[in-house]
Amino acid sequence: MEKVKFEFEVTNQEFINILFDNLEEKIKLIEKELNVKLSLYGNGIKIIGNKNYSSATYNLLIELYELYKKDGNISEQQVRYLIDMIKKGKNGISKTLLDYIICTTSRGKPIKPKTLGQKQYLDYILSNDIVFGVGPAGTGKTYLAMAMAIRAFKNNEVDRIILTRPAVEAGESLGFLPGDLQEKIDPYLRPIYDALFEILGYEQYLKLVEKGLIEVAPLAYMRGRTLDNAYVVLDEAQNTTNEQMKMFLTRIGYGSKAIITGDITQIDLPRGKKSGLKNASNILRNIDGIAFMDFESTDIVRHPLVQKIINAYEKFELKENKNGNINK
Repeated sequence: MEKVKFEFEVTNQEFINILFDNLEEKIKLIEKELNVKLSLYGNGIKIIGNKNYSSATYNLLIELYELYKKDGNISEQQVRYLIDMIKKGKNGISKTLLDYIICTTSRGKPIKPKTLGQKQYLDYILSNDIVFGVGPAGTGKTYLAMAMAIRAFKNNEVDRIILTRPAVEAGESLGFLPGDLQEKIDPYLRPIYDALFEILGYEQYLKLVEKGLIEVAPLAYMRGRTLDNAYVVLDEAQNTTNEQMKMFLTRIGYGSKAIITGDITQIDLPRGKKSGLKNASNILRNIDGIAFMDFESTDIVRHPLVQKIINAYEKFELKENKNGNINK
């Protein structure tokens, strides 16, 4: 196929340096994924490749420049994600994501969606009282839910925040852990603590906990309560039983919002126990006021290998399931 040349004109040297720095890794990534050759010329970046790929690369550079103008930097994750979206024919993504800021961390860093899936998740949270965020590790399900909870609390939309998760882990038992009940439970809640410390800061977190405005507790502590005017986040919901999930969902009171997050590929329940998250997904999907966000591997914002690992496992499990059905 005949190669064509596109020229992306940009005079901002810092933007060019960001793309071509660190042994030109970002440029090499673009060249490999979009099958083009990029080089510098007097007024910007020259693109050489077949017409479709060169045009796609030109659109990609537009998106990346929008990111740079807003944030002053471009990460490898952003480059990879935008390449995936450009390949699917989606443009104008950067402006959609950049204009949405949830809140800022204790260090002043803005928290905002990094993928269209994350943006859809936030839209669901704003427009529904109960939202399920279901998907693989690294998609920001829990972190974004807590950021939204903190924003609602700061805006006086709710009186308190309650964060909970079942104390279930693979191959471990609470009885064998040292310390009193709270000390036994704390390791299971550590991911929630880490996110709270980053968003609020340690001192602010302690003040709110002392006042009873933030509660971090195992799911068993929710039984028998009515949670009014609260933002409630249930994490690791794939490890709830059907009974626990029903118990949790029926705790929700007036003026409250509940976010339930989990990954149905990482269920640690004892053999024979069915996941309450999987069951709820089948039962509740068509109820008004309840939304389900099904994250995909393209929404993963961790190390790029995480996405490849999850895709590999999905292919393996699909193959195993097919073979199992054939052998039955």
